[in-house]
Formats: sequence, C-alpha cells, structure tokens
Amino acid sequence: MPTLYHSPQSRSDTVVELVRMLGADIDIRDVTIEREDGSGAADPANPHPEKKVPYLVDGQDTVRERGAIMLYLTDTYPQAKLGPLPGEAGRGAYLSWMSYYQGVMEPLLILQWAGLTHPVVEDSLGTQATMLEQLAAPLRKGPWLLGEAFSAADMLCSSPFQWFSDMLPDEPTIRDWVERCAAKLSAAEN
Repeated sequence: MPTLYHSPQSRSDTVVELVRMLGADIDIRDVTIEREDGSGAADPANPHPEKKVPYLVDGQDTVRERGAIMLYLTDTYPQAKLGPLPGEAGRGAYLSWMSYYQGVMEPLLILQWAGLTHPVVEDSLGTQATMLEQLAAPLRKGPWLLGEAFSAADMLCSSPFQWFSDMLPDEPTIRDWVERCAAKLSAAEN
C-alpha cells in the first residue's frame, strides 16, 4: 500500500484532499516538520531526503513535490477522473498546469510574500501580473483550468490563494474560480 507522509496545515493538505477525492487506499502518516515560525522539528520517521512534506512512497517508487505526487496519483487512480490520462484530450494542458504551478506560480508567490523583486526573476519567471493573466485566460472560457472538467490542476493552482487569501487578486475570474474550487473540496469532505 502506498504511504503519504503529511503534516497538517502544510502544503501536503492539498495532496491529502486529492487522496480522499480519488478514493485511494493510501496510508497517510503524520510527521512533524520545521515550520516557518520556528516551531516543529524534522521528524526522523519522515523518509523525505529534506524532511519535508508531502512525500509519497509506493513500493520502490518515491515521489516528492506536490505537482509530481498529484500527477502520479491521478494516473494511478484514474477512476475519479481528476486528471486526463496519456492519450486523452486535455493531457497536454494538464501536464502544463501541474508544471506551471511548480515552476512559475509557486516561486512567484513566494517571492511576492517575501517582498522580493528582481529583473532576472521577471525575465525568467515573468511577473505576478503575467502569471495571473495566464490563470485567468482559460477560466474566462470554462469554469476550470481544463474547461468543463475540474481536475487536480485546479486543486493545486488554487491552493495558495485558499491558504493566503491576502494574495488573492482582485480579478473576479480568479476569485470566482478559487471560490468554486473551495466549494468542490468542501463538498468532497462531506
């Protein structure tokens, strides 16, 4: 049985929500992590090389980084239809959003939170405004990033705005989407 290492009130919460939505038989093990505020500590029971979460162990396979874990899980548990499989329509967009989150969105949001800007960052990652426009563009056409289908990409990309509402832009398209994502997740919990 796969094991997901998780720490409540952390980035791994989104992956735990996905596990529930997938109806996946996965052992979820709580571990402690070092927190931003100095609380917590690295848990020796956590096999993650950097003692972070989430971390998925599935037999000999280990997967880290939320986007990669979520992609792995939606491919492994396709019955919930939370991500297009290879060969299905929307697969390219799905892979792109999962990677865009990890490679562009999260770094830009972290830099914004830290109050850091630099031309090199903008040249390579773009700006906050560009990133938000990339999110808004597909949402103007359909209710979700992949059009009519809610996916793990919506869960992942909306998650920072659900955690840090002060980072939620004034753009109504994005605000409405974040609200729809939160409602979808809340409905799944009940």
